[in-house]
Amino acid sequence: MEFFLDVRDNINEEKLKEIAIGIKNGKIAIFPTETVYGIGTNGLDEKAVEKIYDIKKRDKKNPTNLLVSSIEMIETITQEISPIEYKLMEAFFPGPFTLILHKNKIVPNVVTAGSNLVGVRMPSGIIAKKLVELSNVPIAAPSANISGKPSGTSLNDIIDDFSQFVDFAIDGGKSEIGMESTVVRVIDNIPYVLRPGLITPEQIKAVAGSCILEDKHLPSSNLKHYQLNAKSMLIYSHNNQKMIDKINSLSYKHGNCVVLCCSENKEFYKAKNVIDFGSKNDLEAISRNLFSSLQKASSLSPNMILIEGVEQKDLGIAIMNRFLNCCNNNYIEL
Repeated sequence: MEFFLDVRDNINEEKLKEIAIGIKNGKIAIFPTETVYGIGTNGLDEKAVEKIYDIKKRDKKNPTNLLVSSIEMIETITQEISPIEYKLMEAFFPGPFTLILHKNKIVPNVVTAGSNLVGVRMPSGIIAKKLVELSNVPIAAPSANISGKPSGTSLNDIIDDFSQFVDFAIDGGKSEIGMESTVVRVIDNIPYVLRPGLITPEQIKAVAGSCILEDKHLPSSNLKHYQLNAKSMLIYSHNNQKMIDKINSLSYKHGNCVVLCCSENKEFYKAKNVIDFGSKNDLEAISRNLFSSLQKASSLSPNMILIEGVEQKDLGIAIMNRFLNCCNNNYIEL
């Protein structure tokens, strides 16, 4: 690794520019975005993008998105943008929102897994945004995790896996959102949510007039990087006491068990290890803590991880999507 840059307290513009130039020249960097940490390089450099796939051990059938800094940059890498797609970009860019568009020939096939579609996102996180602006190229930046592990929401979560393979690492502290972006594709002028996130179907519908949540992506999608190294189960009930009783009953059957739960219920569990992922009244906090809680649970090498669910409404849809994936749809609803 050429150098490590800590921007938690202040941003060194010269060092950031040096990293951006390195990215433009095909070097690899780990950096924070407002969603999760990304591992990025020049998205128009086929060999550089292939290196990211190799480092992550990522299946090349799994496309990656491009981070952009402006509508003009989007227009250089895509084509046939519809009025409704411009409307969505105006409403949700910059931010945790990825839009699937028709790619231009300039985008290498490795980015799109051979598809004629490419996901574009304009980050609002200051470091990611500056890197794209300073490099003046779209940055291919999948989440910074080895495939099979949860996404990283702090540099400490991931640096050991990547330090020998990347050129730069930027520490921006904990991710603001802690969950990947909402992914949307417009078909026949109707936005389809392919992956739920902080931007909800209700917000999209308010802008576009309609929105369809792809049921085939809920609960199960191709987000295999949420698979944990221990058997896990998600339990949810509108009746809080029923949910607590069921989780306690299951925990008694597993000697080395971890329970992930909301702050309000932590004291009611008798398991050896109980991890508080945030208040049930603050779904954004649960979102921020989601991946770090899963990583902590996995690190304890339990026989079973039991996870409290949340109501599948608004941001709860995205939270449950991630939990269901990490549990491989091992789900009990009471």
